[in-house]
Amino acid sequence: MIKANSFVLRTVSEADLPTLHAHQTNIANRGSHLGIDIPSETEIRKRFHEDGYWGPDNGLFLIVNNAGAPIGQIWFFKPSYWNGYELGYLIYDVNERGKGVITEAARLLVRYLFDTKLVNRIQLCIHPDNKASRRVAEKCGFTHEGMARGVWFNRGKHEPLEIYSILRHEVID
Repeated sequence: MIKANSFVLRTVSEADLPTLHAHQTNIANRGSHLGIDIPSETEIRKRFHEDGYWGPDNGLFLIVNNAGAPIGQIWFFKPSYWNGYELGYLIYDVNERGKGVITEAARLLVRYLFDTKLVNRIQLCIHPDNKASRRVAEKCGFTHEGMARGVWFNRGKHEPLEIYSILRHEVID
């Protein structure tokens, strides 16, 4: 568990699976900047029983408020083509977005990954219209590297993604 002032990041427990399923199948809470693939309850349970949503090169933390309720999630995974990680995140309730939770969760996860993993790079792939995620990247010290054109198939069309990264030596204690 990683603690912040108003929330904790913690791994998924079996008791979380119904809540996780409800949020991962709710397309409305994703906005237009997250994919809309819907996992089945069976798929969610299978993944949990395989590795608890935690492996050597991927993991999912729930963002849990001080009352103990999951309010979002943040995850990391290793793209197959380089030695680094990519982050993704979601606050479930759109009314709770924009309050700095994801920025703080991303900072905590970046620090955790650099403290525990032998990687030199963490990146964010952000749709150009996603101003909130661009602000998260900037506030966390990520550097804008450029745009990859037509790389993300979402909602029936190929979209560009802006690439942001932070290297190990760029993280300030």
